[in-house]
Amino acid sequence: MTTRSLSLSKVLSIASIAAGMVLAAAGAHAACPIELAVYGDTQSGSEIDFTPTGTSATVTNTFRMILDNDVVLNGIVMWNEGVSRPNGALMHKCPEGDVTGEELAACTPWHGVIYTADEKGNIGLLPAEGVEAPKTLILPDLGPALRQSSAYGGSGFSKVPWDVFALKGCQE
Repeated sequence: MTTRSLSLSKVLSIASIAAGMVLAAAGAHAACPIELAVYGDTQSGSEIDFTPTGTSATVTNTFRMILDNDVVLNGIVMWNEGVSRPNGALMHKCPEGDVTGEELAACTPWHGVIYTADEKGNIGLLPAEGVEAPKTLILPDLGPALRQSSAYGGSGFSKVPWDVFALKGCQE
């Protein structure tokens, strides 16, 4: 074997290894965990950004909904007992500390089960953290509930999102 063919062989081997590493890294980042997922509504431009929940014993997911005019609703998901369902709640300017059920209801414009859909149209339930983000989120009756909220109109948001949000990306 000549020096030239050995060098060419070495270069090809290094190139193959480098290409394999790039492909492996791309494959490792292809899946987005739900706690880093970003969803969007094409109708209003609204977004849902999930964030890691931490060590809560009852809250399985944490997110925020960003509407127009810089209105942000804080969201949580807790699974109920009995017939297990991921019950989501969106809150706007809730008081801190000890709050009554009435006070909490007044600052919660939407609550309900959060459903998911895959690319084949199969419907499921929102998973807890550590699972790949579903392609689509469905928040039933979100639009009508938000239109009735105190955050709508005036100095609040003006574009009401639809009930369906598509996966847009993954936070780094």
